[in-house]
Amino acid sequence: VQLQASGGGLVQAGGSLRLSCAVSGRTFNVFVMGWFRQAPGKEREFVGVRKSGDIPYYADSVKGRFTISRDSANNTFYLRMNNLKPEDTAVYYCGFTNRLLSGSPYYYSSPARYNVWGQGTLVTVSS
Repeated sequence: VQLQASGGGLVQAGGSLRLSCAVSGRTFNVFVMGWFRQAPGKEREFVGVRKSGDIPYYADSVKGRFTISRDSANNTFYLRMNNLKPEDTAVYYCGFTNRLLSGSPYYYSSPARYNVWGQGTLVTVSS
């Protein structure tokens, strides 16, 4: 399995971006797709997760502004980001696993739960 992330860029505060994460290699009915971000000098931070058979779960910092969706026909996941703020500036990563070890979405808020990562895409929000 490989992940290809794209869609980052420079946007003004209040603007929107949509990131994509294309999954290649296999089609999975059971999946966990997480989005994380990492700002310079900081640890990788949980943004949100979507796992099969469940609704997405988000970090408090992005709840109400970010939305995770899936296009099953194209095996692609999306992170729609609205009302962006300068503090959202980071490299965004998508992570994938098909090991559904817990029913709790909070379990997947740790980067350690994922075994495949995309290459990251930079989002810069100017004030």
